[in-house]
Amino acid sequence: MTDPQNPFEAMMKQAQDMAKSFNPALENFSPKGFETLWPTMPKEVMEMWFGNSVNKDGLDAKTRLLITLAGLTMQGAQADTAVRQTVRHAIEAGARKQEIVETIGQMSVFAGLPAMTRAMDLAKDVMDETEGDET
Repeated sequence: MTDPQNPFEAMMKQAQDMAKSFNPALENFSPKGFETLWPTMPKEVMEMWFGNSVNKDGLDAKTRLLITLAGLTMQGAQADTAVRQTVRHAIEAGARKQEIVETIGQMSVFAGLPAMTRAMDLAKDVMDETEGDET
Protein backbone atom coordinates (compact mmCIF):
# COMPACT_ATOMS: atom_id res chain seq x y z
CA MET A 1 0.00 0.00 0.00
CA THR A 2 1.31 3.45 -0.84
CA ASP A 3 0.92 6.56 1.25
CA PRO A 4 -1.73 8.91 -0.11
CA GLN A 5 -0.33 12.22 -1.30
CA ASN A 6 -1.38 15.36 0.54
CA PRO A 7 -3.91 17.17 -1.75
CA PHE A 8 -2.18 20.53 -1.23
CA GLU A 9 1.22 19.05 -2.12
CA ALA A 10 -0.30 17.45 -5.23
CA MET A 11 -1.83 20.77 -6.28
CA MET A 12 1.46 22.63 -5.73
CA LYS A 13 3.40 19.99 -7.68
CA GLN A 14 0.91 20.23 -10.54
CA ALA A 15 1.18 24.06 -10.56
CA GLN A 16 5.00 23.87 -10.55
CA ASP A 17 4.99 21.37 -13.42
CA MET A 18 2.60 23.57 -15.40
CA ALA A 19 4.68 26.72 -14.77
CA LYS A 20 7.85 24.87 -15.79
CA SER A 21 6.21 23.75 -19.04
CA PHE A 22 5.25 27.37 -19.85
CA ASN A 23 8.69 28.75 -19.02
CA PRO A 24 11.56 26.66 -17.59
CA ALA A 25 12.83 29.72 -15.70
CA LEU A 26 9.66 29.66 -13.59
CA GLU A 27 10.85 26.48 -11.92
CA ASN A 28 12.72 28.65 -9.40
CA PHE A 29 10.00 31.28 -8.93
CA SER A 30 9.93 32.86 -5.49
CA PRO A 31 6.90 34.82 -4.23
CA LYS A 32 9.24 36.81 -1.97
CA GLY A 33 11.27 37.84 -5.01
CA PHE A 34 8.04 39.05 -6.61
CA GLU A 35 7.85 41.77 -3.93
CA THR A 36 10.73 43.62 -5.58
CA LEU A 37 8.32 44.64 -8.34
CA TRP A 38 6.55 46.94 -5.84
CA PRO A 39 8.86 49.80 -5.00
CA THR A 40 8.73 51.64 -1.71
CA MET A 41 6.90 54.94 -2.00
CA PRO A 42 8.83 58.08 -1.12
CA LYS A 43 7.86 59.61 2.23
CA GLU A 44 6.38 62.68 0.51
CA VAL A 45 4.01 60.54 -1.56
CA MET A 46 2.90 58.62 1.53
CA GLU A 47 2.23 61.89 3.35
CA MET A 48 0.20 63.13 0.38
CA TRP A 49 -1.95 59.97 0.12
CA PHE A 50 -1.95 58.53 3.63
CA GLY A 51 -0.62 61.26 5.85
CA ASN A 52 -1.73 64.58 7.18
CA SER A 53 -1.50 66.72 4.03
CA VAL A 54 -5.29 66.58 3.54
CA ASN A 55 -6.19 66.43 7.23
CA LYS A 56 -3.70 68.83 8.82
CA ASP A 57 -4.46 67.71 12.37
CA GLY A 58 -4.64 64.02 11.44
CA LEU A 59 -2.16 61.19 11.71
CA ASP A 60 1.05 61.34 9.76
CA ALA A 61 2.06 58.54 7.37
CA LYS A 62 4.49 56.96 9.87
CA THR A 63 1.79 56.63 12.52
CA ARG A 64 -0.72 55.26 10.02
CA LEU A 65 1.79 52.65 8.87
CA LEU A 66 2.58 51.60 12.45
CA ILE A 67 -1.15 51.19 13.05
CA THR A 68 -1.38 49.12 9.86
CA LEU A 69 1.50 46.96 11.08
CA ALA A 70 -0.32 46.46 14.39
CA GLY A 71 -3.45 45.40 12.51
CA LEU A 72 -1.54 42.96 10.31
CA THR A 73 0.03 41.48 13.43
CA MET A 74 -3.42 41.17 15.03
CA GLN A 75 -4.49 39.09 12.03
CA GLY A 76 -1.75 36.62 12.87
CA ALA A 77 0.86 38.12 10.51
CA GLN A 78 -0.42 35.77 7.83
CA ALA A 79 0.08 38.18 4.93
CA ASP A 80 3.87 37.99 4.61
CA THR A 81 4.10 40.41 1.69
CA ALA A 82 1.82 42.97 3.36
CA VAL A 83 3.81 42.88 6.60
CA ARG A 84 7.16 43.26 4.82
CA GLN A 85 5.87 46.06 2.57
CA THR A 86 4.36 47.89 5.54
CA VAL A 87 7.67 47.70 7.40
CA ARG A 88 9.53 49.00 4.33
CA HIS A 89 7.10 51.88 3.98
CA ALA A 90 7.17 52.66 7.70
CA ILE A 91 10.96 52.93 7.60
CA GLU A 92 10.72 55.19 4.55
CA ALA A 93 8.14 57.32 6.39
CA GLY A 94 10.59 57.82 9.24
CA ALA A 95 9.83 55.01 11.68
CA ARG A 96 12.82 53.87 13.68
CA LYS A 97 13.44 50.16 14.04
CA GLN A 98 12.71 50.46 17.76
CA GLU A 99 9.24 51.86 16.98
CA ILE A 100 8.54 48.96 14.63
CA VAL A 101 9.67 46.42 17.24
CA GLU A 102 7.56 48.12 19.94
CA THR A 103 4.49 48.21 17.69
CA ILE A 104 4.74 44.48 16.98
CA GLY A 105 5.65 43.67 20.59
CA GLN A 106 2.61 45.54 21.92
CA MET A 107 0.38 43.29 19.81
CA SER A 108 1.57 40.20 21.72
CA VAL A 109 -0.88 41.21 24.47
CA PHE A 110 -3.81 41.15 22.03
CA ALA A 111 -2.81 38.79 19.22
CA GLY A 112 -0.66 36.33 21.16
CA LEU A 113 2.99 35.38 21.07
CA PRO A 114 2.84 33.29 17.87
CA ALA A 115 1.45 36.23 15.87
CA MET A 116 3.97 38.61 17.40
CA THR A 117 6.85 36.22 16.71
CA ARG A 118 5.76 35.73 13.10
CA ALA A 119 5.45 39.48 12.50
CA MET A 120 8.79 40.10 14.21
CA ASP A 121 10.51 37.53 11.97
CA LEU A 122 9.06 39.17 8.86
CA ALA A 123 10.00 42.65 10.08
CA LYS A 124 13.52 41.49 10.96
CA ASP A 125 14.00 40.25 7.38
CA VAL A 126 13.20 43.74 6.09
CA MET A 127 15.22 45.54 8.75
CA ASP A 128 18.23 43.31 7.99
CA GLU A 129 17.86 44.17 4.27
CA THR A 130 17.69 47.90 4.98
CA GLU A 131 20.42 47.95 7.63
CA GLY A 132 23.03 49.13 5.15
CA ASP A 133 20.69 51.89 3.93
CA GLU A 134 20.75 53.83 7.22
CA THR A 135 22.58 57.11 7.37
